[in-house]
Order: sequence, then structure tokens, then C-alpha cells
Amino acid sequence: MKKALFITYYWPPSGKASIHWPLDIMTHLQNYGWQPIVLTTKNETFTSKDESLLKKVNPNWNVIQAKAIEPFNIYRKFIGKKQNEKLVESETVSLENKSFQHRVSIWIRMNLFIPDARIGWYFPAIKEIKKFITKEKIDAIISIGPPHTTHLIGKKISCQFDIPFYPVFIDPWVDISYYRNFKRSKITLMIDNHLEKSVVVKSKKIIFVTNSMKEDFVKKYPYIKDKSFVLYWGYNEEDFHPISFDILNMENKTSDEKVIVHAGNIFDYQNPESLWRVIKQKIDSGEKFKVKFIGTVSPLVKQSIKNYKLDSVTEYLGFLPYKDMIIELFKADYLLVCVTEKRHVPGKLFEYMRVGKPIIAFGNDNDEVKSILQSSGTGYLFSYDDDVDLDYYNKLNLKRNLEIIKQFDRKEIAKKLAEILC
Repeated sequence: MKKALFITYYWPPSGKASIHWPLDIMTHLQNYGWQPIVLTTKNETFTSKDESLLKKVNPNWNVIQAKAIEPFNIYRKFIGKKQNEKLVESETVSLENKSFQHRVSIWIRMNLFIPDARIGWYFPAIKEIKKFITKEKIDAIISIGPPHTTHLIGKKISCQFDIPFYPVFIDPWVDISYYRNFKRSKITLMIDNHLEKSVVVKSKKIIFVTNSMKEDFVKKYPYIKDKSFVLYWGYNEEDFHPISFDILNMENKTSDEKVIVHAGNIFDYQNPESLWRVIKQKIDSGEKFKVKFIGTVSPLVKQSIKNYKLDSVTEYLGFLPYKDMIIELFKADYLLVCVTEKRHVPGKLFEYMRVGKPIIAFGNDNDEVKSILQSSGTGYLFSYDDDVDLDYYNKLNLKRNLEIIKQFDRKEIAKKLAEILC
């Protein structure tokens, strides 16, 4: 059996959403002749923990951990938080916070940490994996980014030991969405562009989780066209089997109350204000609604909820273990997803599709999400400026196309990855 090294900064018990793709892909990839080896961090403290994910880690896998300099520990002290106090991801890049400490920390993050705040993991990770490679043969290197520091580690090891290198881009690099509205210096951009280019040049094949991102990179680097592939984020069918109707009926809600659920982080620039306005109008006319957020919610979105006087019908559930999150999706009447930009296909979209509840999506100029929703018969995409007509939405009579949805099962995606690695 061939051996594939997966480089991922996040690993169970971290509850980071970006864990799910590599964790499930590794599990299924074993069925296609590949034994996974994992290089990850030893002391990641930023994310919430989900101990249940440890059950997915095969005890026979080699998991190599390397210590990292974790800048968010320094960030906590700088902004006056206690050592064990949780950081909210959407707040760390919020424009609503006008404090001097916050603005300084943003400038440092955007200009001094290149390519990202995890660059302190680079040298320790290389040191640890070198020890392993001198003893065991590795046939492929697969780096999962962001953080894009993982790609730099993969490139370095690939060049030094002549091992084929396959970076997986979950998000763009130099112009990733959270750089929006923040100024980066010309020197920073020059260095970052150089690092991005060096990774795509040295890679054997490149994997993107959206077609629009692939097209964007190919436009920037035309010579990578023939070695670029798309493997969508997808969902894991096995995660949905344990959820029974008995569990879903544990909590009874008022029959005429409509529940809208958003899962994942929601940032300032993803605020669907028109939806809040429509919900307020419907409540004023006597209808019953509830809005639930699972994950982190930015200050601007919370303020918008307040402005429309929806506090009393809004629940902020925070981080939930993965299974509990899935249960909340099943109990909803509508599932809300907010797209960042035209290259963004949110990972939650595929879990939403599998759950089967109507999806209300917001995004500007995102033809890819629109096409996925239409072909699967699972929802509709609005622009952020649209007036959302929920009555019209209900009349669309969505019909789920199960054959389309099944294509996004990670078992199928792992099979395609195995073909790419050959």
C-alpha cells in the first residue's frame, strides 16, 4: 500500500470545520490503496474542541505532531483577554471594533505574518517530518490550506526528498476574503505572491474545492491548467446514519413556528440584512419565526439583529459538537448559508443539501452556488441586495435530485483523489 502524507494544521479534538474533509478523505482513501500519515500541530489553542471527532481517527495511522508558536496566545494578552478565554473568529477581523489594540493587531496580522499567522509552525513541522521520512518512504504529500503555511511545508519536503506534491486549496491565498477592507503593504503582497507562485509551480497537481477558484488560479497562472482539478468539499454519508427520527423529535416546537438555522462562522461582510427585515415584517404581521446561529457571529450581524428587534426570537448556540449540529439542521425549516464572494462554495452547503431542508443562500455573482442549488433542487440563491420573498420561495416547489447530491459523498470524492494521485 502506498503512503500519503497529509499536512493539516487542525486535527481532532479541534472542532474546526476544515478538519472534516481530510479526516473523511483519509478514511475512504484507504479503500483505494493509500495509507494516510498525518503531520499536524501539537498545541493548537484557537479552536473549540469536539472530542467526538477522535473516534474518527484510525489508531493505526501515524500522527506526527510538531509544536507551533501560537500567535493568538499573544493576541489574547494584547487585547486584554484572559489566557483561557475563547477567541471568536469572526470578531478577530471585524471592522466594528475600533479599539487601538484591535486595529494594531489587525495590521500586524495582515502585514507581518506571511502567508498567515501559522507561519510559526513552519520550522518545527519540517524538523519533525524529516525524522520520519528518513525512516519510512512516502509516496505523495497532500497539504490542506488554509493556513497556507501547510503548502510551504509540503513544498519544502517535496523538493528536499523528491516526493510528488499535491496542495489542496480550500480557500484562495493572496486575496482570501478576510483580507477584504484591510490594507496590506506592497512588500507584503510581493512576498505573498512569490510564495503562492512557488507552491503552484512546484506542485505535481493542484486540487481546488471550487471550480471558480480553479479558474481564477488558472487565469493568474495559465501554465497550471492541465494539472488543476476540482474536488468539492462534500459531506460524509456515514455521519448521517446514526441520526434517527426519535432523536429529532426529542424537542417539540410550536407547529406554526418557522425555524431558520445558520451553521458556521458568519462575518461582517456576510450580513443578509434583507432577510432580517423580511422576518421582522412577518413577525409584525402575526407569523412566528425563530433564528438560530451555530458557530460564531460577528458584531455587525448581532447589531443588525438588534436593529430589527429580533433579539427575542434569536438564539446564539455557539459551537456545537458535529452530531449535535447536524441534529439542529434536521430540526430547522430553512437552512441559511451566506456566500463570501464568487469563488466561495461554503462547506456547510453540502451538509445542508444532504439534510434536505430548503436552503436560503445569499451571495453576489456566485454562479457556482446557484448552479449547485438548481441542479440538486435544494434551494435558491439571492443577492445581498435582494428583497427576499419567502412566500414566493415556498411556491418554488423544490424537488431534491438525490443522484446529484450523492455525487458529493466524500467516499466518491476520495475515489477521484486516488485517481489524481496515480
